[in-house]
Amino acid sequence: MKNISADFKTVATSEWEIGAIYAYDIIHNGAQDLSLYRHHTKESLVEQLKRYTLSNNGKTPMTEKGLRNMPMSKLKRILAAINRTNNLGDITRIHANDLPEGDILTYSFPCQDLSIAGNWHHNTGGIDRDANNRSTLLWEINRLLDEYEEIDKDMPRFLLMENVSEILSNKNKGNFKEWCSILESMGYHNKIYTLDARNFGVPQMRVRTYMLSVLTETNSKERKIEDYFKENNLQNIKNDPETLANYLKLDYSKEEYLEEAKKSTPRFTESRQKIYESNLTLAIDNNIISDYARTITTKQDRNPNSGIIKYEKESWMEKNRYYRNLTPRECFLLMGFDERQFDVLKKNNTIIGKNREMITDAKMIKLAGNSIVVPVLESIFKQFLDLDQLIG
Repeated sequence: MKNISADFKTVATSEWEIGAIYAYDIIHNGAQDLSLYRHHTKESLVEQLKRYTLSNNGKTPMTEKGLRNMPMSKLKRILAAINRTNNLGDITRIHANDLPEGDILTYSFPCQDLSIAGNWHHNTGGIDRDANNRSTLLWEINRLLDEYEEIDKDMPRFLLMENVSEILSNKNKGNFKEWCSILESMGYHNKIYTLDARNFGVPQMRVRTYMLSVLTETNSKERKIEDYFKENNLQNIKNDPETLANYLKLDYSKEEYLEEAKKSTPRFTESRQKIYESNLTLAIDNNIISDYARTITTKQDRNPNSGIIKYEKESWMEKNRYYRNLTPRECFLLMGFDERQFDVLKKNNTIIGKNREMITDAKMIKLAGNSIVVPVLESIFKQFLDLDQLIG
């Protein structure tokens, strides 16, 4: 992590969406060396990849036919990303004895069935074990920790959960309380935070709930952990957010910013008029008028969205183009990523097949919306470091 003076090494990941697998690899490991895969045929690539449950959209698994329809260059990049990040694939197919030794286990799960928006799509089961929806992937962590105990494997010393704050709502609190009780029975002390990115310097109104679980082992360690969290409550942090000028790329004299802005400028339609009229205006031309953006979600061309930039004087503006949405670059920056990291990802976002990039702009925005704000995550990991030294 960029602002923590300690070495963290990711020993394994669990992800099934192709875009997320590739982006994570490039951001953390840089350009791939595909010469290592030069002896592969399409058949051998498909044979290796079909061992994993992969998804092109994060919702449904790909078929073997879907893999065979991909160009070889894309198949090689997917396999290289899986290998370089030790991606074990679908969480439902992973067992405790598959996991390497590690101190920290982080987990999240799709929020659609937790959130208020889920009710619009009749996703009312929340995290109930029997709901049979995406959010019940939470209980796969329960299964894995049970397996740790069954095979007498050392439990991870720290667990970190992140999700939308609706996990604490009346609809979900019973099941969430059950989960907390299970962790306590396994010897974990749980600390729940609800944190706003703005308090960590990022000008984005993003509120998320986190649970830090620390393996206690003894009563004396339990007391030390309790005292630590009382004295170091992250909810007490109230830093002022930076100006949006550090995040919005409004200098259109730079060609890459101009091209990205053009691609994020939709043609004005009746539905987009509603977006224009009802959403937060972040800037007019290159003049910033808001202190922060709304939550970065998985889609920007929608109502509501994270905020828009209106046009009044831009000479390059085309007819029927009155505003733009946030660009993928701006979404990544508002999640706390370095611009350098985005540039590495963009540089390696290779054209695959019929002039289609490995990760489309729409998927870039989706990846940003599904991320955790980096400074918030760094503050949590600093607490893990403190606790590691405190309880030994």
